[in-house]
Amino acid sequence: MILAHYAHRLPAAYDVGLIRARAAERGVLWADVPELYFKGFLLRERGRYGAIANNYSSLYLWRQDEAFRDFLLTGRYRVVTDSFGRADIATRFVLDARRGEATEARFVFKHELDIPLDADLEAAFAAEVETTRQAALRAGTVVAAVGIDAQTWRFTRIVVSANAPGGAEEGTAYEILHLARPLLDSLPQA
Repeated sequence: MILAHYAHRLPAAYDVGLIRARAAERGVLWADVPELYFKGFLLRERGRYGAIANNYSSLYLWRQDEAFRDFLLTGRYRVVTDSFGRADIATRFVLDARRGEATEARFVFKHELDIPLDADLEAAFAAEVETTRQAALRAGTVVAAVGIDAQTWRFTRIVVSANAPGGAEEGTAYEILHLARPLLDSLPQA
């Protein structure tokens, strides 16, 4: 599995209503994409939930690297570049992903954690997988996943949640404008 996330910073005066409309219009096009667990159309709106700037982003959980490759090769990413330019796409190899009990996806929480240079990697992996599984068990969790960037040795934990910021979730909060979930129900339950 691969997590992929990219973001576009928007001008302070940008009408985020256009982004909300775009997500509503384009979200349905992702309802049956093969090999995609989910795609989140995400917004960080200046002055809300800790955001200091407007930011529009997309978050994907792909079942296989070939599916992510096909997303790039078949021109699906062109819609993004034509509208917003080419963004850096952060990719992570997924160590674990679990469904929670909740179904209403309102927010994504993204938490990044550097792995200390002298850490026992196997112990660090096991601890982070367990932390992510515990996150999947919390009330309000739709899905929790953790990925690794083996170049920077950093974990990225993603929690898709019904809960608003200010609770138990750690990390940067993103409002979910639309969550396409073609294969989400096929993930193992926490």
